[in-house]
Amino acid sequence: MAESLVIIPTYNEKENIEKIIRKVFSLSHAFDILIVDDGSPDGTADIVKNLQLNEFADRLFIEERKGKLGLGTAYIHGFKWGLAREHYQYIFEMDADFSHNPEDLVRLRQACVDGADMSIGSRYIKGVNVVNWPMSRVLMSYFASVYVRFITGIKIQDATAGFVCFTREVLKTIPLDKIKFVGYAFQIEMKFTAIQYGFNVVEVPIIFTDRTEGTSKMSTSIFKEAFFGVIQLKLGSIGKSYKRN
Repeated sequence: MAESLVIIPTYNEKENIEKIIRKVFSLSHAFDILIVDDGSPDGTADIVKNLQLNEFADRLFIEERKGKLGLGTAYIHGFKWGLAREHYQYIFEMDADFSHNPEDLVRLRQACVDGADMSIGSRYIKGVNVVNWPMSRVLMSYFASVYVRFITGIKIQDATAGFVCFTREVLKTIPLDKIKFVGYAFQIEMKFTAIQYGFNVVEVPIIFTDRTEGTSKMSTSIFKEAFFGVIQLKLGSIGKSYKRN
């Protein structure tokens, strides 16, 4: 029985989903996968269910939701699903489009085995390691993390990263029902909150490669949420007590 669960949110990922599932299952370490699909009209969920039925009944799981409810809520749904199954000690966030290299799952897990409570696949810990992004987007992402560090005081180089390994203890401690944001700001909020609770958060260098198939889900509203959400996070933390049970 695997102790590692990879949560992959999907919306219209039929070009990528079977390939990413097979790649994760080919790794040297055993990972289970939970797909959280937001009603993809392109048949993504059907592809997953077919693989589940015919090949991976004990390792592949799917939760289907009606409509696009946001990345953050998809992960919260997945976190709760994983926490309800006590054998999962390491719970991961990962994109479906191969922008995150599945082979790095092993390195993120090892960082937590070695003492981290939360490990982040970081694009910026060793320079800028991004492939196939236009320079405007690289600069926007990089300086978003600079902005987050300036406003919040946290030292994370890649605050908006979405490739993460959480130990079970972190997700049990963070009040998931009180996480407010759904896009980039969700990623920032999870890191900020974990640090406020005193968890050891480390960055693991990765190379991020932009998707070659499917359509990006990035939007102006996601960047707006992150910009103003960081200020809300900092103001909301003033005078707040972060105590572990």
